[in-house]
Amino acid sequence: MSEAISPLAAINLFSGQPQHENFNRLHHILPSSRLTASSTPHRFPAGNPIPLPASFDVAGAQVDTEHFLDLTDTAALLVLRDGKVVHEQYRLTGGPDVQWISWSVAKSFTSALVGIAVEQGHIGSIEEPISNYIDTAPGSAYEGTRIKDILQMSSGARWNEDYSDPDSDIVRLGQAMSSTGSLDSFVANMAREYPPGTLCRYNSADTQALGALLVRATGRSIADYMQEHLYEPLGMEDDGFWLLDAENREMAFGGINLTARDFAKIGELYRLGGGWNGRQIVPAKWVQASVTPDAAHVQWGRPVIAGMELPEGYGYQWWLSPGGKGQFSAIGVYNQWVFVSPADRVTIVKLSATRTYGTTMGEETNHSGAHEYFLQALAAHIGASAA
Repeated sequence: MSEAISPLAAINLFSGQPQHENFNRLHHILPSSRLTASSTPHRFPAGNPIPLPASFDVAGAQVDTEHFLDLTDTAALLVLRDGKVVHEQYRLTGGPDVQWISWSVAKSFTSALVGIAVEQGHIGSIEEPISNYIDTAPGSAYEGTRIKDILQMSSGARWNEDYSDPDSDIVRLGQAMSSTGSLDSFVANMAREYPPGTLCRYNSADTQALGALLVRATGRSIADYMQEHLYEPLGMEDDGFWLLDAENREMAFGGINLTARDFAKIGELYRLGGGWNGRQIVPAKWVQASVTPDAAHVQWGRPVIAGMELPEGYGYQWWLSPGGKGQFSAIGVYNQWVFVSPADRVTIVKLSATRTYGTTMGEETNHSGAHEYFLQALAAHIGASAA
């Protein structure tokens, strides 16, 4: 019998190969569910166009903006100021009507749905153990673990998110989407390594556990629940897609495919405190808690990925930028970003296919730190230009 192959293996991730011909059509390559465009689409109005800065500073060195956009295989760059489009460009296989893979930007959507489910009473409290809702093997990582700790990537589960290691846990999680695998089973059998609530270690399986929680608590698929409570009320302009495993479970940790403008709506929603066109879509207190590090282990400089400490802080599936400006981001591998700068009244979407991403875990291939510098500089530039 031949070994089952993950459908993600078909695109050969983290190999150094160009991916822009894949990331615009993964919902055609892999099994997916459909999110239907809103019956009342919200179209961001045009603002006064603002050109990009010619260069930006990275740790004291000037980087040419055009070179950076080319280097990181940029497919889309969308900038909003006060909810108006002030810059929009598409490259490679990107386009205004192209559904691009989110990767871990999906985690922030999953978090928003958990907040809505709490508000609706489907989930009693995030202080409850997630094992009150989902299947967990005796003694496994999520047995008795608070939902809040999982939201903060602090479950204590044993995990290695090293994209360059073919034997890492994140690779095994992708393999769980094969014809003989199951994301729910993978989550149910995770091993514990640390006490929950003591270490913020980036772990995509934590988000998949939250996806299982949504399904069990609401009695609906993630895509169906999102259609009603995010997709329709936010006025998503185009159909979207959510990648599925062999049991039709959504890939909660990274499977949403949307256009740049529809990605921007989750950033704008959180910039506006969860309110949208006079309606509270996500509870304001949930939004605030999501972007506030409320414990020592999630403060800036404390989160860890693949053994490396990061300068950011962490909220409920949102990254919190260093620098004291209250900026936050939904971030996915290969440099997908929804970056929000409330003080500048700016939301930025950057969709990318950085071909060297994950070939090592270093800045020289991933350019993650350079993106933080770029997006902070761009937000400041837009804020000053529009003042």
